[in-house]
Amino acid sequence: MPVHELSDTIALLAHTPATLNALLRGLPDTWTRGNEGDGTWTAIDVVGHLIHGEKTDWMPRTRLILEHGDNRAFEPFDMQGHVREIQGKRLPELLDEFAALRAANLADLQALNLRPADMSRRGRHPALGPVTLGQLLATWPAHDLTHLHQISRIMAHQYRAAVGPWSEYMGVMQCAGHSSR
Repeated sequence: MPVHELSDTIALLAHTPATLNALLRGLPDTWTRGNEGDGTWTAIDVVGHLIHGEKTDWMPRTRLILEHGDNRAFEPFDMQGHVREIQGKRLPELLDEFAALRAANLADLQALNLRPADMSRRGRHPALGPVTLGQLLATWPAHDLTHLHQISRIMAHQYRAAVGPWSEYMGVMQCAGHSSR
């Protein structure tokens, strides 16, 4: 089983804001406000979700594990929190906000000077039960990658009909939407 390396986690996490910026900034609304149908997210919703996670999930849960262990469960994550985050904001503002929050969180994470032994410290997820700090921190970049995949899928969906029979060869258009959150 591969060992979780915090430096590898931080390296990937540091690249997500630039990746989102390169993919989304300056695009017409067709790409950023389109979705995959009723009850699905837009690329802007996904950015809002990532912002909400930066504020309420990764570092707050890290601190909770370090301060309380598994004596206090994490607050449940609000899957509709992104709605408040994007309210009245345009995409460039959201991308800038995400980049600033991520930079601050990574600086805070590095300031904790976590050691390998800290990765086995336990916390309690409200639905999953016992988790370790290492699992939480490894999930953070995997979560980013899931949502980058989701954004690619959402954007490809906008041309589903336009590509005609080629959609059969487009793997992103065959994806069943396993990253809906």
